[in-house]
Amino acid sequence: MTTNCIKFTSADIETAKGVGSISTLTFDLDITVEPVASSNPMAPTHRVLGRSPRGKLVECGGIWKKQNKETGADYYTLTIRDHGFNANLGKAASQDDLSLQAIIPWGPKDAA
Repeated sequence: MTTNCIKFTSADIETAKGVGSISTLTFDLDITVEPVASSNPMAPTHRVLGRSPRGKLVECGGIWKKQNKETGADYYTLTIRDHGFNANLGKAASQDDLSLQAIIPWGPKDAA
């Protein structure tokens, strides 16, 4: 699989499981994402799991559904806590398959 992508089990990302990988100059993770059922609108839609050095699955981040303030369009963000990694999910380049989402990194917000 291409790095910095998640392949979900369906195009209905909010309820789908997925697998993927994130590679940067400082870390390289194979990830699994599992949907979270919650009535809390601030809860993540997915838990992100990575493997510990001993091979155990460990929760390491989350995916949240957000809404663009200008257009009202829904989008998803991903965070990997231990690495301070933040990204948006979007249609992978040259792909028509909406279940394949590119992980598009963006830097952490500056502390005020």
